[in-house]
Amino acid sequence: MTTLHVSNFKVRELQPVSFTVNNELVCLSGPSGTGKSLLLRAIADLIVHQGEVFVDDKTCSDTHPVMWRQWVGLLPAESSWWLDKVGDHFKQIDHEYLNALNLPAESLEWEVSRCSTGEKQRLAIVRLLEQQPKVLLLDEPTASLDADSVNRVESVIQDYANKFNVPVIWVSHDNQQIKRLARRAFKIENNEINEVTV
Repeated sequence: MTTLHVSNFKVRELQPVSFTVNNELVCLSGPSGTGKSLLLRAIADLIVHQGEVFVDDKTCSDTHPVMWRQWVGLLPAESSWWLDKVGDHFKQIDHEYLNALNLPAESLEWEVSRCSTGEKQRLAIVRLLEQQPKVLLLDEPTASLDADSVNRVESVIQDYANKFNVPVIWVSHDNQQIKRLARRAFKIENNEINEVTV
């Protein structure tokens, strides 16, 4: 079981916050532009921040950035693809994730340029999970997906979290999704992060 602990953590205009996420899925919401993506990027040590983040007894400040980003897996709202072919972005291929997200095996041979937004998003989820991070930070992972794909992604993430006992922070604007997925939720308003009732 992995624990994520954020201690006296501050990024940009957000007020300092401390919270702990154990092997559970916690949702994060708030109006657009309030800092949800910034918070995830800071926890992943991709932007400047103050305070400390712990993964179990390991601190971000004492961990090499490359190692930290292997442990703390961030799925941005828009995935990045820097090579022409989809499969060139994968170190290893687990067809179980492809099948679960309704992606054919030949999708690895596709040119990135021919993929739809939804296909890129599902492929980015497969790419992230295959790295087996200890923590998942998901920035609106289903925002561009149809209802069937939303259900598939929710199931895959929940299965991964349960199998590996990892903490998950999932950014969502969908109140029904938050109620389906989470027992705990945080909301950002007026530069403050507060726990709210699901």
